[in-house]
Amino acid sequence: MARTLEKGIPVKVEIEADNRFYDADLNSFNIIAEIPGTDRRLRDEVVMLGAHFDSWQTGTGATDNAAGSAVMIEAMRILKATGLPLRRTVRIGLWTGEEQGLIGSRMYVSEHFGTRDSTGLHAKPAHEKFSAYYNVDNGTGAIRGVYLQGNEATRPVFQAWIEPFRDLGVRAVTIRNTGGTDHQSFDRVGLPGFQFIQDPIEYGSRTHHSNQDVYERIQAEDMKKNAVIVASFVYLTANREEKLPRKPAVLTP
Repeated sequence: MARTLEKGIPVKVEIEADNRFYDADLNSFNIIAEIPGTDRRLRDEVVMLGAHFDSWQTGTGATDNAAGSAVMIEAMRILKATGLPLRRTVRIGLWTGEEQGLIGSRMYVSEHFGTRDSTGLHAKPAHEKFSAYYNVDNGTGAIRGVYLQGNEATRPVFQAWIEPFRDLGVRAVTIRNTGGTDHQSFDRVGLPGFQFIQDPIEYGSRTHHSNQDVYERIQAEDMKKNAVIVASFVYLTANREEKLPRKPAVLTP
């Protein structure tokens, strides 16, 4: 019950709400699509890009993470529209359950590539055929670089790849890790998984998990640039002679 004023006269408003929890099917679902590779020797190898499409309930999930999902879909469209050959298969994953502990990407990786527990890594055959995974999940801001996630061997590769985008402000290649999103599911089992560095653009201060995470907060020009940068990284990964380097194997999770 609430009170308001209409022409100075108090008005009583009553609201009756009927909420229901739908529990007939508690499964969640990922969205997977791919562009098949063209090279007879390399087409069984996979390059992935992805973002999560589930959102926090107080807003519409525009910057967390419709923005990342839209960038990845547009990157796939760019790769397809160019008609350029992709030697390796390029696969997009739009993940659900990220907000509940990376459930979507974690279960996908477990099912297709392997798991890690206290006894070590338990890899599946597809683990060896995997090159890299790229993720966007830090809001609507422009990409400024990439976290190496401790994979120092990829530094010279990424430094060369960002050179054409220096005028757009893409200059950072850092050894640092970043957490809280789906590239960790891949990194955990020893696969190269990377998150791009982005301008914060109110993400931590205003839109992240708030009722202000709405469409009006999206920066359209930054989103367009981000899609081009991601498409470039994916194209170069798909067509280089070797898979991307991996971090040294570890024995514990």
